[in-house]
Order: sequence, then structure tokens, then C-alpha cells
Amino acid sequence: MYRDTPPPSVQLSPEVTDALDAGLPVVALESTLLAHGLPRPDNRAAADEVEAAVRAGGAVPATIAVLDGVPHVGLTPAQLDRVCADPELAKLGVRDLPVAAAFGLSGATTVSSTALLAAGAGITVFATGGLGGVHRQSAETFDESADLVALARTSLVVVCAGVKSILDVPATLERLESLSVTVLGYRTRTFPGFYVADSGSPLDWSVDDAAQAAAVFAARRALVPGAVVVANPLPAEEQLDPALHDRVIAGALAAAEAEGVRGKAVTPFVLDHLHRASEGATLAVNVRLVLRNAELAGRIAAALAPQIAA
Repeated sequence: MYRDTPPPSVQLSPEVTDALDAGLPVVALESTLLAHGLPRPDNRAAADEVEAAVRAGGAVPATIAVLDGVPHVGLTPAQLDRVCADPELAKLGVRDLPVAAAFGLSGATTVSSTALLAAGAGITVFATGGLGGVHRQSAETFDESADLVALARTSLVVVCAGVKSILDVPATLERLESLSVTVLGYRTRTFPGFYVADSGSPLDWSVDDAAQAAAVFAARRALVPGAVVVANPLPAEEQLDPALHDRVIAGALAAAEAEGVRGKAVTPFVLDHLHRASEGATLAVNVRLVLRNAELAGRIAAALAPQIAA
């Protein structure tokens, strides 16, 4: 099967290399969730659970991180240990990758950098928790995640549970539309709200199964570069209580503002505040939604693999 050969500086694990060469389905996974989104030591167990969920969906997992300046697509257990244990691990978006490479730094990859490295390796499906997007009060701060532009430029399926709850959801959807990123609800016509099933923002399109999502991406790839976002809501019975959600989000944003937290430091700060304020409820929901996204991504990758091989 044809695929772009990664530059020598990018290391693919033997399992990922063999899977891609054989035309088997592979799902990329970000490492920022592990290094900056989940508390230690829970993050290490979650890493194994997420990879197992991809396998349950019928695909090979490829967790991505930068170690000593080298991007790795697919991590060994020892490398996962390192990513999950190091409190000094940097958070690397696309703009940060050249710096890490030049200076031999290690870091966890965000949605934008994971998408770039995955697509460069020939991986067409990526599972994450929630996307970055347009921040609240962006009219004054101009704070907008690099994830959005990356999705406009990178051809892959991204399975998520919406965007982070701290963001401006309607504004993010407007930007995705302006950037011509295809957004599909998975069995829903309402964009999910990450910790909650319904953000209140409607969607134009939905799919009923993994095969339909794969067909939309195959059609998109034949027409124009760019991502297909598959928004996968939690079942109502598994979501965070909406009243608790609104209360802890408001408190977390106020705390970030009071302490002057800005830029890429906002998300880890707010996630930690949410975990403490909800007495662990947000952490449990976060893990559930990531596992569901990983399993669905595995099924989409399995449905897409024969179309790519053809």
C-alpha cells in the first residue's frame, strides 16, 4: 500500500510500521491528554485503557509524543511510562515542534501537532477527548487554538466529544465552518458539550455508523484537503450533571482569570481546578468519553482501511 514516507527524524514503532505497510487500520492518539489532562498516576492506567479501546474497535493504536527531540508515532510501554511520569514534559503544538527538534526536547503533542505527525505517517484517523477552539472573550484576547487551522490543512478523521467546555462553542463552530472543516454528529444533530451530551449548538449533518463516517472522509479526501470531525456525545446517563457542570466551569474560569492564567496554560489549569471542584467527577467523565471516542475511531479506521487500500 502506498503511503508517504516520514522524514528520518520521525520514528514509527514496529507495530505501527507493520500495520501501515499491511494496510491495516491505525488510530493516532495524542499525548497531551496523558501528560497534562489527567492526574498522575491515573494517567498511566488511562493510557493502556485508551489503547485497548482502539484495539477493541479493530485498529492498532499509535500514541504520539516527542522524546529527546524525535517525534515518535507509537510508543512502547516504557515510553508511555516516561510520558505519564514526567511533570516537566512540555506541551507541544505545531509551532513548537521545530524548537523541540532543534534542542532535543521532550514533550506531549496537542491535537494540532498529533494531527500533523499522524497524517505525515499515513494515519487517517485520530481520537481525542475534546478539540481546542475559540476561547471566551476572544474578541479582546484573540485567543484561538491552533487546532482549528491544523484541521483545515490536515486530511484525517478526528473523533472527539466536542470542544473543551471552557471554550465558546458557537464561535468555534463558526470558525470551523469558515475553515471548511466538515463536522458530523455521531447519531446526533446537536454538537456535544464535552462533559455534557448537548452543548445547545445544532449541527447540519450526522452519521449513524462508522461506515458512513468513513464514506464521508473518503469523499472529502477525493475533493479537497482537510479534516472530518466526528462529534461523539456521551450518553445522557454517563454525562456530568449539567448543573454541576455549569457551576464548576464558572468557578474554574473565574479562578484562571483571577490568577492571570493565559494561552496554552489555561486548559491544564482549568482541568485541574475542575477535578478538584467536582471531587473527581470530571476526571471520571473525561476518561469515559476518551474511551468511547477511541473505540469509535477504531471502528471508523477499520471501515476506512479497505477504501484507502483500493
